Amino acid sequence: MTFEEFSGQDNTATTGERMQSAGTALEELLVSAKKQDCLTVGVYESAQVMNVDPDSVAFCVLATDEEYECDIALQIHFTLIQAFCFDNDINIVRVNDIERLADIVGSDQDEEPKDAHCILVTSPNSDSWKDSALEKLGLFCEESRNVYEWVPTITLPER
Repeated sequence: MTFEEFSGQDNTATTGERMQSAGTALEELLVSAKKQDCLTVGVYESAQVMNVDPDSVAFCVLATDEEYECDIALQIHFTLIQAFCFDNDINIVRVNDIERLADIVGSDQDEEPKDAHCILVTSPNSDSWKDSALEKLGLFCEESRNVYEWVPTITLPER
């Protein structure tokens, strides 16, 4: 038995639990941030916030699905957003279920559906945003970076 096989057997259940826990924490964070009006939804809207006030960004979510996987423009935007997040020490995750993510962040009935490809959790000042879900996700991202997974993928819980 190799070291990889040995460590893989021990971590299989733990990884699944971590992913499920991270998915639940992400949903909690997004719901909480939406209630506090601390969400920026949309690739272009997010880029504007990052350009104007990068210190207000607490967390970043990038979402895609099979329909948009080959969208070169979107992939370029993702690369630039990831680079910005890395340069500014902003935790970032990917989600592969854009419809579920759009349901969570939702839009008002009068508005057209929002582009949920990029979502930022923002904070007016760094001391005001103390959320246990944000702390859990920060730990998840840190653990992922320790195993060289720079932009971890999270699966949202089923409803």
